[in-house]
Amino acid sequence: MYYYYLIVALQVFCIYHVIKNRNQYYWIFLILFVPAIGSIIYLITQVYNKRDATIIKENLTSVLIPTKRVKDLEKKLQFSETFQNRLDLADALFEMKDYKNAITHYEITLKDETQNNYFILEKLIASYYSLKDYNKTIAYAEALKKHPEFSKSKSEFIYGLALDKTGQSEAAEKYLKAIDQRYSNYSERLVLAKFYIESNKIEAAKEILNEITIESQHMTKPNKRKYRATISEVEKLLKTL
Repeated sequence: MYYYYLIVALQVFCIYHVIKNRNQYYWIFLILFVPAIGSIIYLITQVYNKRDATIIKENLTSVLIPTKRVKDLEKKLQFSETFQNRLDLADALFEMKDYKNAITHYEITLKDETQNNYFILEKLIASYYSLKDYNKTIAYAEALKKHPEFSKSKSEFIYGLALDKTGQSEAAEKYLKAIDQRYSNYSERLVLAKFYIESNKIEAAKEILNEITIESQHMTKPNKRKYRATISEVEKLLKTL
């Protein structure tokens, strides 16, 4: 089983390397249709040096360690079917972006009414939105609306996005703009600006984009690296308005 995941991880890394470095696209067919041998040939001929060896190790580790963790947690749950064991497994699946299986376990944990289900509902909202099931996203978000923590949270923002996706743009705006807080939520505020542009509220969009641009000038170096793509997109979008 681990051999299978190793091959898949190698394929993912090699295809990523092909696209990133704009190598010949016939390599993708070789990697996909002759998985082990094709990936090894690509690594030897196109990738391998000390720097890339480190990258390969990091990428394989990021795939294999979470997978092993899930397997271990599945065994733990089989041995002892407790609320915490199931929640740990659901969280691990969520971190791997295996939202479908994460949902299955989160929804089972909801049946235990003695537990605080706020954070479980948050994960369900994010999971269903990622799977583009906007009606379920809305349903779970509305179950959270009574909690004071819901206000100005990521879950409230996702709720607004789901409302917009289901044609309820006017209702969506109230929940989307709650995320517009200075010196934070840069990615979400960029999405909000795009929402305003689609709603033909250009001045509102410009205001947010200009604020992000000004704030980016006062960011620490780690934050500049973290939000580099967002800031770049903000600057490009401003030029089009």
